[in-house]
Amino acid sequence: MRNTLLKLYVKAQALKHALKDENGQDLVEYAAVIILVVLALAGGMNTLASGINGAMSGVGSKISTFLTS
Repeated sequence: MRNTLLKLYVKAQALKHALKDENGQDLVEYAAVIILVVLALAGGMNTLASGINGAMSGVGSKISTFLTS
């Protein structure tokens, strides 16, 4: 009986230690930050693409005006 209680105590302590272990938590936090950054970048790509498109259109029209003058 005493041996069984000792084994149960050791398993409970191991479980308690495993629940307090936070090594994997860092990985999850880094992954969450990376996901948020990627989502922000993906959302900003549309705005950036529109700005680049507008700039290139302006440059193209100025070149066209210069060539036809």
